[in-house]
Amino acid sequence: MLIIGIEALQLSAPERAWLAAPEVGGVILFARNYADRVQLARLIDELRGTRAAPLLIAVDQEGGPVQRFRDGFTRLPALDTLGALCNRDPARAVALAEEHAWVMASELRAMDVDLSFAPVLDLARGNRAIGARALHADPEVVAMLGQAYVRGMRLAGMAATLKHFPGHGSVLEDTHHEGARDPRTLAQLLDADLRPFAAAFAAGAEAVMMAHVTFPAIDALPAGYSRRWIKEILQGELGFAGIVISDDVGMVAAASAGGVGARVAAHYAAGCHVVLACTPALVPEALAAARALRDPPACDLARLAGQVAPTWAALHDNPQRARFLADLATLSPQGSA
Repeated sequence: MLIIGIEALQLSAPERAWLAAPEVGGVILFARNYADRVQLARLIDELRGTRAAPLLIAVDQEGGPVQRFRDGFTRLPALDTLGALCNRDPARAVALAEEHAWVMASELRAMDVDLSFAPVLDLARGNRAIGARALHADPEVVAMLGQAYVRGMRLAGMAATLKHFPGHGSVLEDTHHEGARDPRTLAQLLDADLRPFAAAFAAGAEAVMMAHVTFPAIDALPAGYSRRWIKEILQGELGFAGIVISDDVGMVAAASAGGVGARVAAHYAAGCHVVLACTPALVPEALAAARALRDPPACDLARLAGQVAPTWAALHDNPQRARFLADLATLSPQGSA
């Protein structure tokens, strides 16, 4: 199953044809697809109207440096502010992590967006792509705050997608632009980067996104292309039974498998249920590769569909939201819409 990107604020004729394909299960939206809430509502109606089958609508709305919808939405503090608070007041940090998640997810659900790919559980250990997106450097702190974040998302009617398994935070390289190799052993990873993921699995997280990072002590292939990582470790040793999602096939670190079609096929062969093709120019080749597969992994994307959907007016009138926004304002001066 593919989740694809689209180019602009409304659909083109080719994009409508892509969405009619049974191999496409969803759309991921970016800042290029957002002008304001009125336009977003029109676009989502247009997306859902392209087909009778359900369509998952997703976005990266983490807060801080990665928040695709800004004007008209609460400007969410970066996750590292929660980790900094945890150094001073762990109990309050746990409470605000849950509130941050609830605000993020409830606003998206009010707009009929099913899913934000969150939370980031990578450790804050200097990675160029992660930075302020990470909660903390200490695995135990990330595990504690990550569990709270999963609870908050689920209370707002949104499934959680943990990223980037098995951990992107402890390498320097940004896999959007370069390959990344982590030389540590599985025992070392189990004692560090994998601990927050295991804790969030126990909290009921529904999905996980793979990293394009290679761990040569475990497998020569990047994690998203690795049956060792997906089948044996993630699903076998760690017991994860949810949906496995690739990172974007357009990233430079994904190129080790070959062209776009080969990347799609390699993800499926490794056990990914869902493959992301975020750049519209890459969608035709990704779609052709998905169509050519004889036996793609079975995937029920309905497990990731949003559950609760308040109106925006009802959300604004909710006294709990007002209280949560006041709490989050203590983390960031950006305020809310």
